[in-house]
Amino acid sequence: MNEEINNALQTLKAGGLILFPTDTVWGIGCDAQNSNAIEHIYKLKQRHDSKALICLVADDRMLKKYVKKIPEAALNIMDVTDKPTTIIYDDAQNLAPNLIAEDGSIAIRIPDDDFCFQLLRRFNGAIVSTSANISGFPTPKSFKEISQEVLKGVDYVVNLHHEKICSKPSSIIKLGNGGQVKVIRA
Repeated sequence: MNEEINNALQTLKAGGLILFPTDTVWGIGCDAQNSNAIEHIYKLKQRHDSKALICLVADDRMLKKYVKKIPEAALNIMDVTDKPTTIIYDDAQNLAPNLIAEDGSIAIRIPDDDFCFQLLRRFNGAIVSTSANISGFPTPKSFKEISQEVLKGVDYVVNLHHEKICSKPSSIIKLGNGGQVKVIRA
């Protein structure tokens, strides 16, 4: 695993795209502060850039770097949820402008996966993670379902967990600073 982390880190730091296993589905990832890399993801996925992307952080400490105010409800949700949950926060900061939604929000998940955790810790920053498919096509449930277009469009493919079957993407909850809670995807 260490060699795969090193290769992925080298690619991320060079502004490249990685294809990697997450706690949910295979993801296309890049440095969440690199606008050019994020633009490359939008082009690869053939996705309009007004559709926001998710990013991953290692822990609460890293989360604070990218969100001005973390609602108390977010910490409670993270403590009690037993499945991968992405939370959309108001007032994103320290991220590439084309990653932040038009309303200033950002979707962030703390993955429960050893590879992701180690990669995020060593990268010491947020990593974009969007499903490894072309926009409008089904999310691949396994590595073998990833299209050649996606495989050829990234700079590095992590060579781990190719046999893993992914059940579904994370739940998504939007939390407003005023205490509003909205389930986007259960």
